[in-house]
Parts: sequence; structure tokens; C-alpha cells
Amino acid sequence: MAKITYIEHDGTEHVVEVANGLTVMEGARDNNIPGIEADCGGACACSTCHVYVHPDWVAKLPPKDDMEEDMLDFAYEPDTERSRLTCQLKVSSALDGLIVQMPEKQI
Repeated sequence: MAKITYIEHDGTEHVVEVANGLTVMEGARDNNIPGIEADCGGACACSTCHVYVHPDWVAKLPPKDDMEEDMLDFAYEPDTERSRLTCQLKVSSALDGLIVQMPEKQI
């Protein structure tokens, strides 16, 4: 399990434990966290699970693959350093303490 903090655009924080093997998107969905829509269900075919990763975590995450990079082009106000799609972040104990912030809206 990993404890992940999801921060809504308005600053509301949700700290939840997410089982290893799930994605950060599934953790949000399963815990009814607002701000992550995940319209494609985790297939990396939309950008509605876009978040900004806390700066302390950017270098600790695996690099983005080409498909994620392409989908982030469709996200609302992507940040070249901090933007990630939560469907592409697999939870493990290495992500314990991860902090992500939702954008103002999802497109």
C-alpha cells in the first residue's frame, strides 16, 4: 500500500491508501476523489486523469513514454515537467507519500 495525497484545484486534500498494483487513477476513482474523470478507464486514450506531480516527486517517477507524452498535449494547461497521467503511474511502495494536484479542469 502507498499513501497518496490528491489535492483538488481549490486546495482540498484527500489522503488515501492505494493498493500496490493499482494505478494512481484507480486509487482516485475507487476513493471518489473529485477532479480525476478518467473517461477512457485507464487506457491512456484521453487526458482526463491529468495531474501536476509535486516537484519533490518528479524525478522519483518513471519517465513518460511516448503515448503519455502525446496524450498530455490534449490536457488542460500541461506543465512540461510536472504533468502526468495518473493512469500511467503504477502504485508500489516506492510511491508512498506521493502528492498530486488536479488542474482547474479536465478536457
